[in-house]
Amino acid sequence: MSRATLLQSIDLFKGLSGPDLNTLARTVSLHRYEAGQIIFKQGDIGTTMYIVVKGHVNIFMPGEASRLISLKDLTQGEYFGELALVDDKPRSASARAVTDVDLLELTRDMLLTYIGLQPRAALAILHTMSERLRETNILLSQRTSKNVDEEIERSLTWSDRIADKVAELNGSWAFIIILLGSTVTWMIVNSLHLLGNPFDPYPYVFFNLILAVLVALQGPLIVMSQNREGLRDRARAEADYKVNLKNEVTIEMILQEVQALRNEMEERLRQTEPQLKSQGEISSKDASAKEVFKDLLSKPFQGETDL
Repeated sequence: MSRATLLQSIDLFKGLSGPDLNTLARTVSLHRYEAGQIIFKQGDIGTTMYIVVKGHVNIFMPGEASRLISLKDLTQGEYFGELALVDDKPRSASARAVTDVDLLELTRDMLLTYIGLQPRAALAILHTMSERLRETNILLSQRTSKNVDEEIERSLTWSDRIADKVAELNGSWAFIIILLGSTVTWMIVNSLHLLGNPFDPYPYVFFNLILAVLVALQGPLIVMSQNREGLRDRARAEADYKVNLKNEVTIEMILQEVQALRNEMEERLRQTEPQLKSQGEISSKDASAKEVFKDLLSKPFQGETDL
């Protein structure tokens, strides 16, 4: 895949024309990272955006070895670190090469130089970034925990609801009783000539045709309902993953803040410890002087004993 084609597949540059993409493709540089190598760490000041050409990259929240929180796995055509192109804020997460990976690197200086040559491209990039910002605001305004079943129920069509009702009926005793009752009634009516001439005499060919059509319709309807149930399970799993991920990130941030607070308290204690020791020595000296003074007051003067 050429660099221009790879850039064209990225949302950030989807508004650029072919010549603009070719110009930008000549601007980016290619770098290789070995498996396990850290691309950048959380807190680093970044000015580079990365595009995965080959391999896999993992975005994670750092912590102790047993508390690493994996946020996302990226593969060919995906990108990360794009916010570094527009601000000087520290990286919000760390990135690590899972396998040997080739990355296209676009720095802020490269992008500014390119925009200086192609000013019209700035509007296309800003338009795309504003759309992504709007989507992010919508996502942040929504609750992470949600009732997946209610959302799926609201999106069902009338045909979906019929398929679910049919599948629910087929898996019940009511369907078995109805089918047995209908079969027995059909046989009695046509065997005992209760309606005059039997409309479906033995071996009940028409009834067998009805059962065959019923079975033929039941199969697809049941499969449709099972597919929707599988969709519900996947939606529940995705919602649980988002909730757990949000909780893990929140807990990790709280632990980092608590650790920073503990370090700050220990540093302040080390700074004030000499002062506390000196105050303690002065207090002990004052206490000793008071004891000596009390002993002197409790003893009678020599002149008083002679009298």
